[in-house]
Amino acid sequence: MKQIMIGGMLPASEIALGCMRISGLSDREAEELIRTAVESGINFFDHADIYGGGQSEEVFAKVLARTPSLREKLLIQSKCAIHDGIYDFSKEHILRSVDGILRRLRTDYLDLLLLHRPDTLMEPEEVAEAFSVLRESGKVRHFGVSNQKPLQMELLNRCLPEKLLANQLQFSLCHTGMIDSGINVNMQCDPARDLDGSVLEYCRLNGVTIQAWSPFQYGFFEGVFVGNEKFPALNAALDRLAEQYGVTPSAIAVAWILRHPAKIQTILGTTRPQRVREICRASDVTLTRMEWYDLYKAAGNRLP
Repeated sequence: MKQIMIGGMLPASEIALGCMRISGLSDREAEELIRTAVESGINFFDHADIYGGGQSEEVFAKVLARTPSLREKLLIQSKCAIHDGIYDFSKEHILRSVDGILRRLRTDYLDLLLLHRPDTLMEPEEVAEAFSVLRESGKVRHFGVSNQKPLQMELLNRCLPEKLLANQLQFSLCHTGMIDSGINVNMQCDPARDLDGSVLEYCRLNGVTIQAWSPFQYGFFEGVFVGNEKFPALNAALDRLAEQYGVTPSAIAVAWILRHPAKIQTILGTTRPQRVREICRASDVTLTRMEWYDLYKAAGNRLP
């Protein structure tokens, strides 16, 4: 498994395991999943306090409790800010949330804390105060955000003592908005619309690692495109390259993300150990420029 430097500071596997769905696993199933991920080269695990109503973190903690030495080998990330149908970046909520996360994970610290989606009522000074308390107490080592535009990040950075390391964004072969506008510059067409403030270029310029969530989804949780009859051209291209490289179509879909020079970290959401093994082989595949663009076009995108 290749590694990347998150925010230029935190060495991590370029593929991570997202733990949103593990609350429905038995203790045995969760242990098999996590051990398979580690054996496949994954050392980075993504959580959020709302996943499974907090139960995903508790299930994960039970696995770590059986092998305490495993904690120091892993990087654990969690997210906070969503509760009761609102977004809350208040100092009080952030501090209370982190205490709950640490209690459920049975750990003394988080390697990375992300603010979960933007809060338009954010007071950056208040967030900075919360981050300082968490940093000085040793509860959180690094910070980031999810689904934020560049100027939202800049507003935060103005008050923070250290830069944000990561921005978690939806990105896949069928969710390509953050690259479409950069390809269709100065064109009068729908893909030319810049809906995210050139967040891809901003993150590259400022050393912020993009974490791609839902790497197999199209739309907003509308379904998986791999093996879906709605995407015949894309699946034909995925199948062809999968056979060529001796991996699965899902691994090719991840290899497409990993091929981008922005060094995007991909967050897997599967709970099936065999799929984790198969998809992690994407780290051994380096698509050519022609193959990358062929997949982009097969997904329904046109080059100007």
